[in-house]
Amino acid sequence: MREHQDERSGGAHGLGRRRVLGIGGALGLMAATGLSASAALARRPPFTGAELRSAVPLPPPFQVPLPIPAVLAPVGASGGADRYEITQREASAEILPGIRTPLWTYEGTFPGPTIESRRGRPIIVTHRNDLPVPTVVHLHGGRTPAASDGYPTDLVLPEAWPGHDGAGHAGTVHAGAVHGMRDPRAVRTELTRDYTFPLDQRAALLWYHDHRMDFTAPAIWRGLAGMQIVRDDAEDALGLPAGPRELPLMITDRAFTADGGLGYPSLDPALRERPGVREPYLAGVLGDVILVNGAPWPVHEAEAARYRLRLLNASNARHYELEAVTDDGRRLDLVQIGADQGLLAAPVTHRLLPIAPAERHDVIIDFSAVPVGGRVTLVNRLGSGRTRDVMAFRIARAAGDDSRVPATLATDLPAWRRSDAVRVRDFAFRTGRMRGEHGWLIGGLPFDPARTDVTVRLGDVEVWRLIADVHHPVHLHLAAFRVLTRGGRPPLPHDAGLKDTISLRPGESAEIITRFDGYRGRYLFHCHNAEHEDMGMMANLEII
Repeated sequence: MREHQDERSGGAHGLGRRRVLGIGGALGLMAATGLSASAALARRPPFTGAELRSAVPLPPPFQVPLPIPAVLAPVGASGGADRYEITQREASAEILPGIRTPLWTYEGTFPGPTIESRRGRPIIVTHRNDLPVPTVVHLHGGRTPAASDGYPTDLVLPEAWPGHDGAGHAGTVHAGAVHGMRDPRAVRTELTRDYTFPLDQRAALLWYHDHRMDFTAPAIWRGLAGMQIVRDDAEDALGLPAGPRELPLMITDRAFTADGGLGYPSLDPALRERPGVREPYLAGVLGDVILVNGAPWPVHEAEAARYRLRLLNASNARHYELEAVTDDGRRLDLVQIGADQGLLAAPVTHRLLPIAPAERHDVIIDFSAVPVGGRVTLVNRLGSGRTRDVMAFRIARAAGDDSRVPATLATDLPAWRRSDAVRVRDFAFRTGRMRGEHGWLIGGLPFDPARTDVTVRLGDVEVWRLIADVHHPVHLHLAAFRVLTRGGRPPLPHDAGLKDTISLRPGESAEIITRFDGYRGRYLFHCHNAEHEDMGMMANLEII
């Protein structure tokens, strides 16, 4: 990690000729000394990871109706904040028709219930951990005080977990030791924890998921993910499609064992002691079943009107390139109106829309020209075989439509300039060694909760320059950012708006600009390929 004080001129360093290394599964061993970034990109597959194959017969696509996750009702209100309660518990669900699948869940469902919230109205969510392992909750995309951000060692311990004293003093046990690492700042609680979210932020689709150190990937894979929508008056006044024509869509991939369970190549299936995955999957775990809101290749009955699709890629490692295609081969526009952190300044029209793990895209699709009885398929152009299909819409009836897509969507986007930056930093996201085994590193270092990697001052504007060896969707906690460049060139169309996750492609560099406002405290930035994250690709960010 390199830092340049008061470097206001910006500009990307010449990358020259670099060694690019790919590890695991479909990537194989493709080390090539002197291979340029552009050549590496051209020769690499459009994904990073290896695919698990299901051991049960899979259903045909577009037979299962699209589920819409239930909206969680508050249990009360006090002090101007709404209060919610969520129990994390084991459950089973019929994901594949006729087969029960054991899951780890929020409130017994996968995805967990959706929380509907308003900008500026705080919420307090009490999580109870009835699972057999510790958990942590992170509200991805939230402007959240550090105590509630879901730091990976701030564990909620289950009942009778070894080491807690049974008297409610779990936070002092072992001084925060995790798998040989000590974190003197860890705050642990027994059974429950209150997470406070002020929601002083733009309207956007957020999502919450487990963030336990070393075991985030298998916990999300088992079902610990749900959505949260933040709304505000300005967005409500735009006249965008709403009600049943606004669909939150959590896209994931999974694989199933012969008994209907979720297959995952953990070194320790109990997720208690040894983190990590078997060697073929070190670059990431891909499934051969595409789920939308927990259903395999679902179909949704739609009207011949505009729909708002709130797209979330909650897959561990799979990237998608989405395309909407009619039965007669016509491609429909995907009109992007929002990104990770809310509305764009103006709509951006796509025919192909890439989305990396943890990214969100808010898009409008217009079915008005599709005949009643016709079908529109959402296709993944990066997939093959069964992973090429995502879901379908069947046009059930004609309908009136008074929704609109204004030419101007938002006027509150920050106007940070490169000259505003007080500092420029360089970060390399690359493979390496961690604890004597394969790992994924930032700046050559694996994650250590006791080490401060980056210190920034509250209110400072900085430019960060990022470089990747393979695919790395890089997520910054707390602070939203804007993409300045990719490979020294202008950002891509899907980079528009405010982001909290940027998808770095193999051999690619990018520059982002952000202002570190909000709160002081300890936060993170990391790769959101969940397997990379568990194998060390996180770093500490201290805001002072």
